[in-house]
Amino acid sequence: MTKVFSDAVAEAEGLIANPPFEISEQERAEGYDYLAGSIRSSLQMAFDYDLVHPVLINPTHQYARQGLDNPDAIYFNAYLDEGATYEVSGVRGTTTDLSFQVMDGNYSADGSPTSLAAFDDRELDVAADGSFSWKFGPEMGLKKGATLIVREVYNDWTTEERGTLRIQRLDTAGTPREPFAMDKVAKRYGVAAKMLIGKIKTWFSFPEWFTYKEPVNTLTVPKSTPGGLASQFSSLGHYDLTEDEALVVTVPVSDVAPYQAIQIGSKWYVSTDYEHYQSSLTGAQSQADPDGFFRYVISTRNPEIANWLDTTGHDKGVIMLRWQRVARDLTEQDGPSVELVAFDEVAKHLPYYEDNRVTPEQYAARIADRQVGIARRMIS
Repeated sequence: MTKVFSDAVAEAEGLIANPPFEISEQERAEGYDYLAGSIRSSLQMAFDYDLVHPVLINPTHQYARQGLDNPDAIYFNAYLDEGATYEVSGVRGTTTDLSFQVMDGNYSADGSPTSLAAFDDRELDVAADGSFSWKFGPEMGLKKGATLIVREVYNDWTTEERGTLRIQRLDTAGTPREPFAMDKVAKRYGVAAKMLIGKIKTWFSFPEWFTYKEPVNTLTVPKSTPGGLASQFSSLGHYDLTEDEALVVTVPVSDVAPYQAIQIGSKWYVSTDYEHYQSSLTGAQSQADPDGFFRYVISTRNPEIANWLDTTGHDKGVIMLRWQRVARDLTEQDGPSVELVAFDEVAKHLPYYEDNRVTPEQYAARIADRQVGIARRMIS
């Protein structure tokens, strides 16, 4: 019964043990942690999968990372079926963004699926009490394999509250689920096996298309995220730093996007530990300089400033900036500039350095706030 999945786990372990890039011992250990999260996510998706009575599944979180996951987001997925009609309903929380995307398939090593719809809650009729619902179905051209992705995104981890969400397939409402049968359970193990291998191969390929083709220690002009949301723009890059180097990333404080953030990712194309390290920052978590810019320092060593992005022991990795709920398309003037500098000269490249400094005690308090913020929203 389970052999197809155990064989896939063994194959996946081989992929992790021999990735298409060089890894340190720390990165090797992180790879096996990534494998565990991928196993967990694949089983969850396969066994929660139900085309007749779909549910919103939370497959991506701090214990199951994938696809350069956003540290500020709660992700939900549901599988859709051809000819079906659905209602998505809930109560809007106070998070900065709530967005919906219907895609005609899943990400794969061959490419990105096509978005059939992508919008945020500004297009919904949200009542005074925060409740909302929207219906969709055959008019979208749904086929088997289509997916709904919901993202609820925080700017301030300590004050914003998530809402409630549910999906119901209307044309099957009230009908019972079929009893368990051996062949159906066996099929789910097969689905989980396929998902596991596909997931790992996909995220080996994805950064090669969009990230590593760019020159090292640079960031792209903001553009609509590939395969992503209509209301999200992003800037991508990758870094390669010694202990004696740092990147100074300067970006305007956006007046057209209420959600703005930056994060570091590992070679596995996943977020690094954002709960216990400051490896990501939202606008609310960042210190803005008086001239209207955020200035971030990416380095292995702590420069003792508020906007330090900790590489968590990775001399190489990926960088992503996101803007969501944009009021207009972003341009080069909205995007970041990057300087590669000597670590000992970081202060010379921060015009408000004295204002940016934090004590070890203040930094520890920032980490404590992150730990509480993640615990407040954790649903995995």
